[in-house]
Amino acid sequence: MTKVYPNAASPLPQVCGGECRELEADPVSAVLTVWKKSLIFNCDGFTVFGADGRLVYRVDNYMFRNKGEIVLMDALGNCLLTVRRKRLSLSDSWTVFDGETADNPRFFVRKSANLLNTKCVASVTSAGGGRSKNEMLYEIQGSYPRRCCTFYDDKRRQVAEIRQKESSIKGVDFGADVFRLVVNPGMDAAAAMAIVIVLDQMYGSSTARFFLTN
Repeated sequence: MTKVYPNAASPLPQVCGGECRELEADPVSAVLTVWKKSLIFNCDGFTVFGADGRLVYRVDNYMFRNKGEIVLMDALGNCLLTVRRKRLSLSDSWTVFDGETADNPRFFVRKSANLLNTKCVASVTSAGGGRSKNEMLYEIQGSYPRRCCTFYDDKRRQVAEIRQKESSIKGVDFGADVFRLVVNPGMDAAAAMAIVIVLDQMYGSSTARFFLTN
């Protein structure tokens, strides 16, 4: 069986045609392999490996937990960020908090409803904390179901990318459950992973969304 975690020497493949530009990883960029699977039995979640194959982040969604809340943890199980859905929002909208409390919102992620900008799938805005509330931080363009998304900051600089992962073994396909998250300097990798979690709720499988909206 081919390994899910990355080979540090493997290149970043171009798999999305003209819709996604090739992102050449900076020497200090974080190149993560995201596996849409929890390491704990009977849990839905994510397992994220670094370029050296070590566990970096994990998400373990227990069925008995708050169904509108997802916790991003480090390799030791410490809570880094908490993602919560806005229940009364007219749009598909989520808030990302520092740690496990609801006292320190970091940013908001909203599903795009702009019919004039069909490339945009979600927008990320500030929750305050030194910046104006609802100030634009990032725009995500592309297609999450195809694992082909580009993150742009407020100056239109490409700061992160979701891209399909190819196996080094010919004929072996990881499918949509294993993909790369490349985060360039200047963007927090944990924040990028939190955005991935929200995108999965917005555009992922109906089974995953069911657990968090009912």
